[in-house]
Amino acid sequence: MTKLIDLDIKGMNCASCVGRIEKALTDDKGIVKASVNLATEKARVEFEPAKLNVDQIIQLVKGAGYNAHTPTSNAVGRKQLAMRKEKILLILSTLLTLPLALPMMLEPFGVHIMPSPWVQLGFSTPIQFLIGSRFYKAGWSALKAKSGNMELLVSLGTSAAFGLSLYFMWRHSSDFEGVHLYFESSAVIITLVLFGKYLESKAKIQTTQAISALQALQPDTAKILRGEKEVEVSVEELSLQDVVVTRPGERIPVDGKIIEGTTSVDESLMTGESLPVQKQAGDKVVGGSINGDGLMYLEVCALGAETMLSRIIRMVENAQAVKAPVQRLVDKVAAYFVPAVIIIATITIALWGIITGNWEAAIINGVA
Repeated sequence: MTKLIDLDIKGMNCASCVGRIEKALTDDKGIVKASVNLATEKARVEFEPAKLNVDQIIQLVKGAGYNAHTPTSNAVGRKQLAMRKEKILLILSTLLTLPLALPMMLEPFGVHIMPSPWVQLGFSTPIQFLIGSRFYKAGWSALKAKSGNMELLVSLGTSAAFGLSLYFMWRHSSDFEGVHLYFESSAVIITLVLFGKYLESKAKIQTTQAISALQALQPDTAKILRGEKEVEVSVEELSLQDVVVTRPGERIPVDGKIIEGTTSVDESLMTGESLPVQKQAGDKVVGGSINGDGLMYLEVCALGAETMLSRIIRMVENAQAVKAPVQRLVDKVAAYFVPAVIIIATITIALWGIITGNWEAAIINGVA
């Protein structure tokens, strides 16, 4: 007998992260299947409760270098906060990068306004080590997990460009005339990657808002008949065959069958059709739809996960958790992409340096 759980995953940055987490999970004999979605930052795990529990699954994710926890209700709020942080970092990085990037773009047109090496160093240092610190942290986590990710590539490439520029400044400290530095390259790379992260955060919010919007359709409370009195109770306290009172304009709290009253119901959440549908005694209504112009009494037919709205939410969540074939292919390629790039860059530096003897050019080509 297997069990299915969803976990929120924090710390994923690219498709190679997805592959690493899935491998860490599926390597355990107690896990039947695991699917990790980068966009929704969720993992769906099918496991055997007799062999391991949820806490042990969370520890497996942590062992791969990431954080995991059971889903919380404020997912949209957390993602919106993350997007605001991304936006602030992006604006700051862009403002610091422009004085370095604009002169580089104007130089082919004969406009030479590149700041002095010390000014370039002043602009690029906070980008590299403060704004770009996230890449070092994520890259280090990947190394500790004996793996690689895109952040590792970014941190290695930009650090090499930044370090080489420092070396040129030290070597030509007496005269900077004609010395080409690469501070703008590291700054531009970090800014462009941050722009991608910002777009990624927006996409994550949109995927989560779809589910939150559906969840918001169900009222938290309902009015039921207790003898001759109407009593307002929470939806969780309802029982099958309770009689729910729904007045005109109110949202229907649960799936039910009308036992008294004639009305029109807006069922656009189900059909997409905005025109109301006439309902009378004996007809069934869906929780989350809107009662139109009549008072009605309905008998509760389904509760909790069995309601139509809950099933729709579950189908949306399943659709987001299941990967398309091309996405699975990307995840497989990403697992080999980062190590392959690092190996190629290392070979480039070694061969270029050995054959030409110009190690400075070798490092430049390796960074590229």
